[in-house]
Amino acid sequence: MQTVLVTGGCGIIGRYICSGLLKKGCTVIAVDREPSDYNEGKLRYTFVQCQPTDKATLSEILENNKIDVFIHAACTVDNDLGPIITEAQITESKQVDKFIYRYALTENVKKAVLLSTDQVYDFPNTREPIREEDDIKTKTNYSIMKYESEKAFVTELKHHTDVMGCIVRYAPVYTLNYTENLMAKITDPRDGGKFVYGKGQYGFQLCCVHNLVDFILCFVLNADDMKYAGTYNIGDKQLTTAADIISFMREKHHLGAVLQKTPSGSISSKIKGLFGGVSKEEKTNYRYLDLTKLEYNNMLDTTKASKLAATFRWDIHNTK
Repeated sequence: MQTVLVTGGCGIIGRYICSGLLKKGCTVIAVDREPSDYNEGKLRYTFVQCQPTDKATLSEILENNKIDVFIHAACTVDNDLGPIITEAQITESKQVDKFIYRYALTENVKKAVLLSTDQVYDFPNTREPIREEDDIKTKTNYSIMKYESEKAFVTELKHHTDVMGCIVRYAPVYTLNYTENLMAKITDPRDGGKFVYGKGQYGFQLCCVHNLVDFILCFVLNADDMKYAGTYNIGDKQLTTAADIISFMREKHHLGAVLQKTPSGSISSKIKGLFGGVSKEEKTNYRYLDLTKLEYNNMLDTTKASKLAATFRWDIHNTK
C-alpha cells in the first residue's frame, strides 16, 4: 500500500486523482486551499487545508508521513484559479515549486508526477502531430508558469536520481459537468458570443479528465523501471469538433443561440490580420481561442503514453 501526497487535491483534476488512487488501495493525503466533499469520509483519505505558500504546514506533512509518491497538481487551472493568470501568480508558483520540490523529493519518494500543459508547445501552422520533443514556445502566462515549474522539477530531480519523475503535458480538460474549456472553443474572443464556422467540422485537442487520471494511475501503479521517467502528452484519442461541443452542450446542459458563420475561403485567411502579435487578453487568459489556428486541427501525439497501458477510452460522448 503506497502513500501518495497530492497537492491541489481538491480541484477539478485533483479530486479525481485522489478518488482513483483510493480505489486502487492507496493512502492519500490531499492538500489544497479549499476543501471538497468529493472524497470526504473515504477510508485512507486525509485532507489538509493550507495555502501553497504555507511552508510550516507542508513541512509538517512531509516530516510526519512516509510519502511514496508525490503528485503536484497545484497551480493547475481548474476551479481553484480563474482563467486569468497574473504575473503575481507566476511569481507565487515559482516560490511554491522551489520549496515543495526541495522538501517533497525525499529519500522515501519513489515517484514524482508534475501536471503541466500542452500550451508550452509551439503549435505549428500544420496538421503535424505534436510530440514531446517538439519546440517549446511559452507565449501565455499559464504556459510560462507551467514551464518554469517543469524546469524547477527537472533541476531538483537531478539531485534524486532514484526518483522516477514524470511530467504530464495535457490538453484542456472537461467532464460531464465541467465544461468551461469546451465552451471556450465556441466563444468568439472579440465579442464573447457563441459561434461556429460552417457545420463545425474543425476540431480541438481536448482531454477528458478521466483519461488524464487513468494515465496517472498507470504510472503510479505500473511503471516499474526508470525507462518510464520523462515527459508524456495526454489527450483524447480523437479531436473534438465544434459540432460535437454544441451537440453535447445542448443535450447535457443549456446552450443558447449559436451564430453560424460562413467565411469565404479558409478560416485562417478570412481572419488573418485581425490580430497582431499576442494581445494582453491572449497572454493572460489561458482559455483564449486563437481563431487563426482553427483549421489546423493540431493534435498531441500520445503514442508514448499509450505504451504505459493508457487506453484513453474516454471522450465527449461517454464522459462522466
